[in-house]
Amino acid sequence: MATAKTEKSVDFSFFGGAESLDEGRSARRTEVPRPTAEDDGKTHTGPPQDPTDFLWLMTEEPHRTRRMAIMKAHPEVTKLMGHEPLTKWVVLFVVSLQVGLAYLLRNTHPLSPVFLLTAYVIGGTANHNLFLAIHEITHNLAFRSVRANKALAVFANLPIGIPYSAAFKKYHIEHHKFLGEDGIDTDLPTHFELICLNNVLGKVFFATFQILFYALRPGFVRMQTFTQWHFINLLTQLVFDFVLVTTCGKNPLIYLLMSSFFAGSLHPLAGHFIAEHYVWDGLQQETYSYYGPLNIFAYNVGYHNEHHDFPSVAWTRLPALRALAPEFYDTIPSHPSWPMVIVNFIRDPEVGIFARIKRKPKDRGTDVDSDGQATPPNAECQKA
Repeated sequence: MATAKTEKSVDFSFFGGAESLDEGRSARRTEVPRPTAEDDGKTHTGPPQDPTDFLWLMTEEPHRTRRMAIMKAHPEVTKLMGHEPLTKWVVLFVVSLQVGLAYLLRNTHPLSPVFLLTAYVIGGTANHNLFLAIHEITHNLAFRSVRANKALAVFANLPIGIPYSAAFKKYHIEHHKFLGEDGIDTDLPTHFELICLNNVLGKVFFATFQILFYALRPGFVRMQTFTQWHFINLLTQLVFDFVLVTTCGKNPLIYLLMSSFFAGSLHPLAGHFIAEHYVWDGLQQETYSYYGPLNIFAYNVGYHNEHHDFPSVAWTRLPALRALAPEFYDTIPSHPSWPMVIVNFIRDPEVGIFARIKRKPKDRGTDVDSDGQATPPNAECQKA
């Protein structure tokens, strides 16, 4: 009896929710570090979402408003802004690690346990770290110079095996500026994905091949003009891959590509792709943070509300940003676990491809591009 009583008192929201799907509506998936009267971090605050469509809202994305409020309450936040010199050294170490491992595995069969485990455990973690290094560099937070940041992103791209850093920059800046806007924010699933993947098997497929969705979806939604940096990124990657194969054989390149696949598949770090902007617990909350230990390998990308509020604050100072404004951040629901986000996404019928907030695109006048230059509307993808 005592054991049963103890088990019933466990808050399963910290372990991924209900133990099974036959318990009715699943337990709360997210937690609130400092609960408010309106949200105790356990009970649901809204009805389940309609699984046949996305959640369409007319409201403005929340980050601009919160950024203005925090700057008013804590003007010293500007001291946290600026580049982080440590980034380039972390990138150099991880690139060297991956190239070194690729060389050491040159005579190991790609399907051997040693090769596969190294590619998943070390390679997947390392290449995911490089994905997020490129994300950090995209915001010009490694150097003061824009050109130096772009060059470092091309270098960080090398162990990934496929050139993408130049294209990612423009798409990601649009994700920040036009969060949730249909046809512009390419982080959003398409209606085709909703139709095809709106079931358990579809979600397993999506979670397993996330990297392919994020790589291919932008090209179907919103093509970019090929620029000088696209060419530099492509040429540098092709030369690197060619030299690697001609000097060491094909196995090193297979290792790097396999590492990239695992990094964006069923990998603990890949939980952040789903955790960041999917809607959970009936809440109309667009962005979720995660404050757990996996941030060590991920440039603190788990501090995602903080990052969207202040993209000019580098990864090493995001915890300080949260500590500076706890009245804003500690009352927002956050995820206790990235791996369990993947599990819950797959098994919970209340979460799926449909659980994203979308908005109709707005008409705009002059805007600012990813390098801070004035551009006409929709010029992001047309600027050479």
